[in-house]
Amino acid sequence: MLAADPRFALLTPILLVDTRACVQDLNPAAASWLAGTPRRLLGQGLSLLAPDLYPLLERGRNRPLRARQQRFRGLDGETRFADVWIPLPEHEAHLQLELHPVEEFRGADPLATLPAALHAALKGLAHEVKNPLAGLKGAAQLLARRTTEADNIRYLDVILAECERLGTLVDRLLDPAASAVHAPLNVHAVLERVRLLAEAEAGWGVRIERDYDPSLPEILGDADRLAQALLNLVRNALQSGASDVALRTRAEIPASIGEQQHRLGIRLEIADNGRGVPEDLAERIFLPLVSGRAEGSGLGLSLAQQVAREHRGTLAYRSRPGHTVFTLLLPVEDTRA
Repeated sequence: MLAADPRFALLTPILLVDTRACVQDLNPAAASWLAGTPRRLLGQGLSLLAPDLYPLLERGRNRPLRARQQRFRGLDGETRFADVWIPLPEHEAHLQLELHPVEEFRGADPLATLPAALHAALKGLAHEVKNPLAGLKGAAQLLARRTTEADNIRYLDVILAECERLGTLVDRLLDPAASAVHAPLNVHAVLERVRLLAEAEAGWGVRIERDYDPSLPEILGDADRLAQALLNLVRNALQSGASDVALRTRAEIPASIGEQQHRLGIRLEIADNGRGVPEDLAERIFLPLVSGRAEGSGLGLSLAQQVAREHRGTLAYRSRPGHTVFTLLLPVEDTRA
């Protein structure tokens, strides 16, 4: 059917499904994306290829339907995601599914799903942390006044800097809506700060590579918050058993961020060869207190996504064992005052 149709030559995957929600026809782009051949895919049921989409199909028989971030399982067993557009059917015998693959999974929004009781508990925890943190900072300041040894001063400076950072983090837990003044910053300077901290933590067992686009412009942002978010992503890679971590920057032209279109964006990618995101956590990985490790706090990715929102960007990922990439996509705005 599609072989004589202009849709056959499209690079956009197209599926035609019959009244039983089985693949009736498809174009080569769909076969390639689902890692199969037309012969192997014909007759396949959407209940297996796209189990989450299958219950929505009845709605598409009466009116157009758009479904975001639908999960598909190809014939190679790999999971991939696509936004699906189902126009008003031209024939009662079949529906047309237009698939727009997306390589990253954005997960759930923690602010939309965070229970009020949990939010209150986090605020209580933040209050409990502030008092000992203030005492630790005060003790370090007193010691700094009484020592003249260079090594001791250097380590005390680290303690004071970390106390300051933790204090800011606690303030954010108490008031997530608090907004810092954004200033022009170089994303590569932020990444270099993250790289040095990560190398100090990881030691010689991990190789951290840089793959930067030197032509990228400055953006408006909070350098400390971005550094914390990116460091959390790198730490996740290290804790997943990665031996290679890549810090990568690229321009995105144009950049689609939520419902907004921006002329230019910057992709900050943290790629690693670790174990990957557990499949049972794929949809919950950005939620607070969700962790794939028994000793994990489950706050690192939630904080990173919050930082992305503060910068009007998105945090997404794609993952399989041996290859995981977290992508922070940020809009580029005019940095001139």
